[in-house]
Amino acid sequence: MTRITFLIAWALAFSTSAHAQSSGLKRLNTGDDSRGWEAVGRLDVAGKGFCTGALIAPDLVLTAAHCLFDRDTGLRVDHDIMEFLAGWRDGRASAYRNVRRAVVHPEYSYDGTATTDRVRNDLALIELDRLIRNTQVIPFETAERHAKGDKIGVVSYALDRSEAPSLQEICHVMARQKGVLVMSCDVNFGLSAAPIFSMDGDTAKIVSVVSAKAEVKGTPVSLGTALESPLARLRAELAAGRGRFSVIGSQESRNAEAIEGRTISGAKFVKP
Repeated sequence: MTRITFLIAWALAFSTSAHAQSSGLKRLNTGDDSRGWEAVGRLDVAGKGFCTGALIAPDLVLTAAHCLFDRDTGLRVDHDIMEFLAGWRDGRASAYRNVRRAVVHPEYSYDGTATTDRVRNDLALIELDRLIRNTQVIPFETAERHAKGDKIGVVSYALDRSEAPSLQEICHVMARQKGVLVMSCDVNFGLSAAPIFSMDGDTAKIVSVVSAKAEVKGTPVSLGTALESPLARLRAELAAGRGRFSVIGSQESRNAEAIEGRTISGAKFVKP
């Protein structure tokens, strides 16, 4: 049994009551429902699909690294054909922006193998072509510290609810190991790449991004990326001028830089 498998099994053994409360999906149908969540948006990818993303600055969107790769070819998607729709709801968005640059964690590898390194590094930062200055779209702060038992919530778009965001606000951090968070958020509710918010304070803050959905002995769990080090690394990548799309060498350089991770055994992963 790998340490990550032991971690998940241990978390499940001691969090039955917390998981039993992991329900309560609410569609944010109206302006009143979605007030305060307008900075969560839909990231449309090349007209083939979408992910959830969230503003953490007027021109920066946080999402999962795997959203920037073509599922069939495994190659990076040209971010010139991506669009961020802030607060997308029933055919309208609070703001529409194209993408200027996008960086993924340098140690992330999109190879289809479930490893601790892949989950830990599954983070991307997108720079928009223009600032969003809509007074209703307020970027979220990020929180770098969270403990087992903390109350969290997930705001996401999904294939069966692509026209409005939904909020699942009763989940908990079950455990944390080597930059990977294990959470009780139901895999049937949350969508991979969705921002995870701390719900314990007065203001919701992003504490993670859903990287993978899994089942352990029939019990659904979500695995997320802790933000501290990965987010700082992504900011440094943008500051260094990186993030321009290039087809040449993208696959090779990504594989060369990736750190070999340990396979996460004992968990049945659900594809994002």
